[in-house]
Amino acid sequence: MTFVPTGPEASFFDALDRHRASLLAMVKQGAGKTPAGVTRVVSRFEDSIGLQMIPQCTTRKIKSDSPKSVKKFALILKILSMIYKLVQSNTYATKRDIYYTDSQLFGNQAAVDNIIDDISCMLKVPRRSLHVLSTSKGLIAGNLRYMEEDGTRVQCTCSATATAVPSNIQGIRNLMTDAKFLLIVEKDATFQRLLDDNFCSRSPCIMVTGKGIPDLNTRLLVKKLWDTFHLPVFTLVDADPHGIEIMCIYKYGSMSMSFEAHSLTVPAIRWLGLLPSDIKRLNIPKDSLIPLTKHDQMKLDSILRRPYISCQPFWRKEMEMMAESKMKAEIQALTFLSSDYLSRVYLPNKLRFGGWT
Repeated sequence: MTFVPTGPEASFFDALDRHRASLLAMVKQGAGKTPAGVTRVVSRFEDSIGLQMIPQCTTRKIKSDSPKSVKKFALILKILSMIYKLVQSNTYATKRDIYYTDSQLFGNQAAVDNIIDDISCMLKVPRRSLHVLSTSKGLIAGNLRYMEEDGTRVQCTCSATATAVPSNIQGIRNLMTDAKFLLIVEKDATFQRLLDDNFCSRSPCIMVTGKGIPDLNTRLLVKKLWDTFHLPVFTLVDADPHGIEIMCIYKYGSMSMSFEAHSLTVPAIRWLGLLPSDIKRLNIPKDSLIPLTKHDQMKLDSILRRPYISCQPFWRKEMEMMAESKMKAEIQALTFLSSDYLSRVYLPNKLRFGGWT
């Protein structure tokens, strides 16, 4: 078993540097920029933006004189009045704060969440412009410094204690980094293991995790880091349909937030691992793998039918390999090779030799 050196030499980053050069060329030509004033679309896909709402999409009418929608109409007016006060006073509230102003009236948190999304879509403004914030669950670590809206200076580190993703991404400024790349990690357990192994000190990078399906702030942060630095962005997810789904959300967006695709998606994201082909290449034993469930197979079929997969022939090949084997693998399967194989061998070799797709 060959281990890469602890402190990478200059040539270690050749593949990364070439990849970044191609990204910068793409941005310069305009292919990687997000156009202003994009028409929001639901079932249309553009490679440079992601999933968007179609202009002629189905709409719903909510009337004050209709028994079926009178309560929804009243709740929309109630939340609109609260948003007006927030904007007028230049203050912010979370969706949870709004729900608890009158929990009996709203009934449940989902009702508030859906109405705020509807208002955002109806007014064609991002949710943060309504002064409604989401509670962050994501973490960030590595080579990054920035200033928060209130003037607090934040210096992320590679120590075991990561920094919480800010709740107001729009307000952070003066971002600085010497990182070579941004690594999005699907799971918190994998993220913490990489921190424990001091990975981002040996390979200067920024690491982000949304702890599974990413919240809005984590997606906004990834987008802001891309727009600011244009660093190569990689994902590290389980070799299963759920991990692929999460990667697709970062890269292409989701149907529920398609009206904000232009401010949330990073189509330049590449799949670093864990690839189904890696399982075969590394001879991961079958007893370290997990059979695909019926739900997994349905999810995989659904992803393969999505419009953006036609733009990703290598992704399709990897997913077809998974479907054929009927097996999936968690990143932790690499511990079969050695306890620190992920941080000392797998990721460094992938980065050094361009092992992404």
